[in-house]
Amino acid sequence: MYNTFGYAYLAYVNGLFGEVMLNLLFFVPMNAIGFIMWKKHRHGGKLAMRQMDQRGLFLVAAVCALGSLSLGFGLSFIPSQNSPYIDALTTLLSIVATVLMVRRFKEQWLVYIVLNIFTVLLWVIRTLDGSPDGVLMIIMWSAYLVNAVYGYYTWNRGAKEVLL
Repeated sequence: MYNTFGYAYLAYVNGLFGEVMLNLLFFVPMNAIGFIMWKKHRHGGKLAMRQMDQRGLFLVAAVCALGSLSLGFGLSFIPSQNSPYIDALTTLLSIVATVLMVRRFKEQWLVYIVLNIFTVLLWVIRTLDGSPDGVLMIIMWSAYLVNAVYGYYTWNRGAKEVLL
């Protein structure tokens, strides 16, 4: 929760309003929902992991693409909004990845990898535009990227063991 509120503040002062809304309106409640849902799906001390089929993967890609374009269009009307389409993409990817995580799909990590790459790009752009927070955000999101690669590796192995 500390990270959620802190990042919402940094996003606000950097004109990334999609990130602000994402953190305050989505991540705050999803923290509690995720905790409850994961607690229900533990078997023998292990989390029951799932894997998507081709249809699910196509649906995820379509939601990310169409949702990002729609949100980016909307954000582009906010006068002080910076990088509306990248902000929209990272917002939509965050929502989709979190929903996949709560539902225990290993593909969440692939979405997180793409999300982290674009979020690093977003903060590189903000840094080049003079944001004093940019370098720290690049470091943080790069660490999240490394974590996502490791998460995919671990969950890919775990999904084979505990696939439900």
